[in-house]
Amino acid sequence: MPKDRVVIIGAGVAGLVSAFTLAARGLDVIVLERRDAPGGKMRQIAIGPAQIDSGPTVFTMRWVFDELFAAVGWNLSDHVRLQPLETLARHAWDEDSRLDLFADKERTVDAIGGFAGAAEADGYRAFCRDTKRIYEILEKPFLRAPQASVAGLISAGGLRGLMRLRQIKPFSSMWSALGQYFRDPRLQQLFGRYATYCGSSPYLAPATLMLVAHVERSGVWSIEGGMHALASALADGAKSFGATIRYGQEVSEILIDRGRACGARLANGERIEADAMIVNADVAAVASGLFGVNARRGAAVVSQRTRSLSAVTWSIVARTNGFPLSLHNVFFSRNYQAEFDDIFRSDALPNEPTVYVCAQGRCGVEPSHGCEEPLLILVNAPANGDRHSYEAAEVEQCAQRTFRTLERCGLHIQRRPETTHVTTPAAFDKLFPATGGALYGRSSHGWTASFQRPGARTKIPGLYLAGGSTHPGPGVPMAALSGRSAASSLLADLTSRGWSTPTAMRGGISTR
Repeated sequence: MPKDRVVIIGAGVAGLVSAFTLAARGLDVIVLERRDAPGGKMRQIAIGPAQIDSGPTVFTMRWVFDELFAAVGWNLSDHVRLQPLETLARHAWDEDSRLDLFADKERTVDAIGGFAGAAEADGYRAFCRDTKRIYEILEKPFLRAPQASVAGLISAGGLRGLMRLRQIKPFSSMWSALGQYFRDPRLQQLFGRYATYCGSSPYLAPATLMLVAHVERSGVWSIEGGMHALASALADGAKSFGATIRYGQEVSEILIDRGRACGARLANGERIEADAMIVNADVAAVASGLFGVNARRGAAVVSQRTRSLSAVTWSIVARTNGFPLSLHNVFFSRNYQAEFDDIFRSDALPNEPTVYVCAQGRCGVEPSHGCEEPLLILVNAPANGDRHSYEAAEVEQCAQRTFRTLERCGLHIQRRPETTHVTTPAAFDKLFPATGGALYGRSSHGWTASFQRPGARTKIPGLYLAGGSTHPGPGVPMAALSGRSAASSLLADLTSRGWSTPTAMRGGISTR
């Protein structure tokens, strides 16, 4: 009996997780990726011999991938080499104001006490307690659920549901909630930054997003070979179960027959038949018709005003001095609200940006004195890359503002044009079409925003969505959860139609 064929558009982390899961179940899986390597936003940029992670750089929620690999009888550590970080991130406001957060909560309590006083340390303890509660309330009914809804969240708590809804603080902004824990504006700024992990402003996002602090506090790991090594491990795993990954393949149309998705047409005219399809692309690409007019109803339009943050990034190899870089470093602007007003109200690059620096050679070792090292430098930007050209003069002005912030905090970088690769919102829009360069789907502004991301199933039978713009949201582990949700939804639907779905994975491990 022939296998059911699933075509997956996109080899980002969600598409790879879906491919891994479905191929392990014995389905005929074909992944179509328009670039020449897996990973999607987990891209690397080569500068000389250096391969610089130039997308996501923080690996959290390891349990998502532990579960994924364990489901096929594998151990994640046998395929990806992980090292837990003792220092989660280093933060600076000027040359004299620096604060590290640690994996050990008590070390962080002591550090905050020394930095801002005992009352702020007590506030941090309360913050940890409440963010843990928010995460625990949301993990099963939200993060692991195939579709988010307020009704589902309330019903999951039974009679306590309404009370639990209030405990996740959806009706307060993150910024106002942080003021209940911290008086020091620097700490409000530090913990408010977690809203940007979802591409949002802490002044507009709900306090629920404080759960990101708990996620990071629960463990951050570095990956040997960079984040791209995770994408390679997922791709290799999917192929070991029989999946085919075809690179350099542009999909021009999702084929619909009698109201059901039935395959893909490539830009070269080739037609690939399928029993079901998963789209691992931004939902805006589907809704805008990039995969054909017949597939447009598979996703709702994302308006420009609801787009998340974009970024300007510098992938760079350079000498540094004056600041003791850790792997993850944040250098704060002096007026945080003005920074987000520039982006979300004025649709402009911030006059003084907060700067993230990932010093990718600083994982447990210090570079030799005077040697160049690989860095990813990032500032937040508006997602207007489809309507703003970002000329060289504007990009250089942004660079001057960015490196001025670093120098004010004591970090000096000797950048050279020949060892620097810049990516603007316009470039991100070309990499991820129809987004304007938005890197996180829609923003999480307002208490209902997180419930407006689409789930795996669409209005078109046989067509499923996965990726950071779908539920449960952006970020590597969240996208992986969406890929797993798309695979499980597809399998359930195939079973309900009475189609032939294998019941065991290679090695005899039953998944039913």
